[in-house]
Amino acid sequence: MPNAAVLKEKQAIVAELAEKMKNASAGVLVDYKGITVANDTKLRRDLRNAGVEYSVVKNTLTKLAANQVGFNDIDEFLNGTTAIAISPSDPIAAAKILYNYAKDSNGAFSIKVGFVDGKVISAKEVEELATIPSREGLLTQLLYCLTNGPRGLAVALNAIAEKNSEGTAETEAPAEA
Repeated sequence: MPNAAVLKEKQAIVAELAEKMKNASAGVLVDYKGITVANDTKLRRDLRNAGVEYSVVKNTLTKLAANQVGFNDIDEFLNGTTAIAISPSDPIAAAKILYNYAKDSNGAFSIKVGFVDGKVISAKEVEELATIPSREGLLTQLLYCLTNGPRGLAVALNAIAEKNSEGTAETEAPAEA
């Protein structure tokens, strides 16, 4: 049986992790075996710059925290080397960075499972989430759609006006001759 100080420390870790998971917009659990120190440093920097908290927590502590939040479906993925990335505000940031990293790692790094808005999602769903364009990209697409419609209408109306003006010029030309 662990001593009281160690037990209290572990309970604090579980409570803190459960609180982060509960308040998070999204999170991703990954298997990080085979990652080099240089790649891990780069990954951690990219995640930190995106506002994502990334840490390695023992599987048993992660399981206890996940069960407190109601993410019981995560239990089956908590084996081997596991790291967790939690995004407090952006539901796509962690998934996008980790998906791109996993894609480039030749199988040494893989996505296990994720969660978004209080719901556990599969690795496949995390990949789908990662391929969604960023907020800025979606706003750009929306702006293009909103401006392209009126622009297309203006071009069509201009073409009709030009056609009508050419038709009246052709009918007037023979009358003058």
